[in-house]
Amino acid sequence: MSAIGEWVDAEPGLRRRILTAEGGLMLMEVAFEAGAAGYEHRHPHEQVSYCLRGRFEYTLDGRVNILSAGDSIYVPGNTLHGAKALDAGVLLDVFTPVRDDLLSRG
Repeated sequence: MSAIGEWVDAEPGLRRRILTAEGGLMLMEVAFEAGAAGYEHRHPHEQVSYCLRGRFEYTLDGRVNILSAGDSIYVPGNTLHGAKALDAGVLLDVFTPVRDDLLSRG
């Protein structure tokens, strides 16, 4: 769990920080080293991932999508998904409702 604005190590080669969590929305920045992968997982929250920089193999429900800077992808709730950085990069993730499982207000 992490406090708002605090960088935390999430998985090998990944760091994340929650930028805001207000009302029913949460915004989180995830920084990847080249080759780092976020494990495939699912959660009940809807999500949009926006690629700020780098390139990613983004697996969504068994299909591989390539995301580059400026690309985004919608993840319906309870859909298996994960990302692997082809280059060092950053994803901006938006969730609704707020991911209380990732949040500690402190």
